Amino acid sequence: MAKAPRSGPYICGIDAALDVVSGKWKGLVLWELHIHGVRRFAELRRALPGVSEKMLTQHLRQMEEDGLVHRRVYAEVPPRVEYSLTESGAALNEALRPLGEWGRERIRRDGLDVVAAPEASVPAPS
Repeated sequence: MAKAPRSGPYICGIDAALDVVSGKWKGLVLWELHIHGVRRFAELRRALPGVSEKMLTQHLRQMEEDGLVHRRVYAEVPPRVEYSLTESGAALNEALRPLGEWGRERIRRDGLDVVAAPEASVPAPS
């Protein structure tokens, strides 16, 4: 039985937006799917060092319920499952762009450490 999407009541638009992006990994999943278009579960897991299988599964399910991620299952043995952004997920990712710019400036200004992205998550040069 599918859980009903979260529906407030909300105090404001930021409250409603943060409801669907809360959690450490959701913004990173949005970014990864934006960069690569389509990713399988194992590819997402490798691209997000430190995420557990359980947490990634939970976040992907919530993001699917919230209409941010499309999950496509292929009738193969073994089954192949691919994730991609929906139109709503792409719009949310675009809305988060200024927040990412603010974060990059904070990293630069405060001299904060950054974890290098795994090679698997960096797109090949074209």
